[in-house]
Amino acid sequence: MRYGRARKPWLVLATVTAGLLALAAITFWPLTAEDGLQDSANRAQLTGGFLLAAAVAWTGVAVWSRRRSREARTIPGPADLEQAAALLAQIVEHQWKEEAALRSLDDPDPIPVTWQLVQAPGLMDHHVSIEDTAAAAAGRMQWQASSAAVPALADRFRSTRRRRLVILGAAGMGKTTLAVQLLLHLLKTRTPDEPVPVLLPIAGWDTTEHLRLHEWLAERLLQDYPALRSDQIGAPAVNALTAGGHILPVLDGLDELSPTAQAQVITALNRSLGGDDQLILTSRTLEFADAVAEAGDVITSAAVMEARPLEPAEAADYLELTLPPVPAPTWHQILTELRTTPTSPIAQITKTPLGLWLLRTVYIAPGADPAPLADPARFPTPAALQTHLFDQLIPAVITARPPSKDPADHFRPRKRRDPEDTRRWLAYLAHILTHPRNSDSTPRTRDLAWWHLARHALPPKQFKRRVRALIRFVTGSTAGLSSSLVVGLSVGPEGRTPVDLMIWLVAWLLTGLVVGLAIGVLVSFLVTAASRPWSHDEPGIANLNGRITISLTRRVVGSVALILTFAIFLIIAGSSIRDVIVILTIGFIASLAAIIIDWLENPIPSDRPNTPLTTWRGDRLLNITRIIVVALPAGCAIGVAVFLLSDATSAFLLGGASGPLIGLAMSNHRAWVAYRIVVRHLAKRGLAPRDLMRFLDDAHKLGLLRAVGPVYQFRHAEFQDHLASAHQAAPPPMRRWRRQESTAGAG
Repeated sequence: MRYGRARKPWLVLATVTAGLLALAAITFWPLTAEDGLQDSANRAQLTGGFLLAAAVAWTGVAVWSRRRSREARTIPGPADLEQAAALLAQIVEHQWKEEAALRSLDDPDPIPVTWQLVQAPGLMDHHVSIEDTAAAAAGRMQWQASSAAVPALADRFRSTRRRRLVILGAAGMGKTTLAVQLLLHLLKTRTPDEPVPVLLPIAGWDTTEHLRLHEWLAERLLQDYPALRSDQIGAPAVNALTAGGHILPVLDGLDELSPTAQAQVITALNRSLGGDDQLILTSRTLEFADAVAEAGDVITSAAVMEARPLEPAEAADYLELTLPPVPAPTWHQILTELRTTPTSPIAQITKTPLGLWLLRTVYIAPGADPAPLADPARFPTPAALQTHLFDQLIPAVITARPPSKDPADHFRPRKRRDPEDTRRWLAYLAHILTHPRNSDSTPRTRDLAWWHLARHALPPKQFKRRVRALIRFVTGSTAGLSSSLVVGLSVGPEGRTPVDLMIWLVAWLLTGLVVGLAIGVLVSFLVTAASRPWSHDEPGIANLNGRITISLTRRVVGSVALILTFAIFLIIAGSSIRDVIVILTIGFIASLAAIIIDWLENPIPSDRPNTPLTTWRGDRLLNITRIIVVALPAGCAIGVAVFLLSDATSAFLLGGASGPLIGLAMSNHRAWVAYRIVVRHLAKRGLAPRDLMRFLDDAHKLGLLRAVGPVYQFRHAEFQDHLASAHQAAPPPMRRWRRQESTAGAG
């Protein structure tokens, strides 16, 4: 399923084969001269090697050329697209069913938020552009929907002309929740000819880089759903899915962009959406109104719904459903106040699903005493009550969800965390996501991507110093140990006096220290200067069940041709057979390193969506395996090659330094190494645990975070803002610990 132009691979094959046969002839011709049996034997071996290389290259190019010719003629057909869409629908449905269960969206029932057409003028297209009904033609279209009746909303959505919907509401009104509910129902009732709804945070769309929506959609689908990268589907089919209207983008959080970017998104959506392209978009109401005003246009043919605040009786009825059959007497008092006093703080806070969720999570789920809620002097304002609920949220969920070691239990953490540590660590993460704020005072980002942690938590110069320190340690220790072995083996301690033995030991240690330090400093500057900042690396995915791809075959053939070209010039120049063997050895090792790295970084795609934990594990495996299977063999082989040309000392030094250099430098994916550097730094300051990713996974299972593809987000934006403010108000952890220690000592 790949687009492309038909090439002439057989011409490439003939050229490579002719070159290899010419090399064989050049080395074979001197065999007819009488230059000695030994030299003739060496040349005969070299000739055989060239002939073998010709056969290998011929086979590789033949396989590559046949596949290229076949793929160039293959275009995704309707059956291919239907198969790809069905696979994607299955993966997305499984992904969001698990996430909905973690969020308890249907336990016991969805919060009954009422949605209606936006009343403010200028936010929605003409009614007749949205529906083909008499009411729409007369400009009197009416919508009434409920989060507790999503099937009816889905039917109404499907009945619109172009199936475009904008979901608006204030903070905490359940916009994302409704989008997830609608997505799951559309998937559950989807027919093969309908597009696949996929939820994505719109904050990831840079309209200056991807001018049209379908271009960005294709890139994100390939990133978030590895199954789409398989040979059976591939990028061309994904591009065809997005360009052909086979994907229903559910874009969440327009308000999380800057005001200028929000308006640019409105313009880009209208530029991208064709006649039958569908869309679901969520945003806060005020931000959407400002974006539409700045863009000077509404979203074409999109119905715009707005959440209505919950009535006190609706909130009381829902809370009553979540209580035990025989609740504590205090709850009756609270529910009565909620129904009869609409101006009370608890009535004000339960106007939003966020407030209901906080009450349920903090007091009902752990079985806490609700007496503080019944004391009007305790929380005189809604803001004071919400602050209290946010403060108690972390200990409440830790109490309500004890840890479980059962791998099949996906809804409970693996480890019991201390509430104060959890609060401090999450508050710091919220702080670095929020500050420095954007020019419009909005938080910097809502996405907690583990591979971005280094750029958020450390200044670039400080991070580069830590990278250089790591490289100095790795290459310096390897080269230092190698040089020490050379000294130890060449000038051993046997038969020496104690004084000589002491001198030998000092020389052995100093040699390793000086050489290791010098090489470590040199290599650290070379690696950091030659590669882009590690803090900007994207995660890679390693899978030891991967297979060599077409690009790998092409790389091997190119490497062989390059190596043999150097060899022919050496032979013509009269170089010795040993020199030629050394060149071939170094070239072989370089090719082997490239082959293994390509194999690691192009695995068989998984049929599960990428999650924060799977991307972290995949990149960790990639980095560790690269060091083991690339750095060690490369260093040894280069050492052998240098030994053939020079001496043991040079071989040990160059081999010991070049192995780690190749392992660290020959890759575009060092996100896990950058992550380890910054986590170690944060753990020493008490700002993060050493097992940060496992901690974040536990926080997700506790309901404090949510997963959107490979990134985490705080369950509610207001919770992130609350924690970020709390971190700024608290003293630095190290300073606070020292104060506690001094107080304990004084007592």
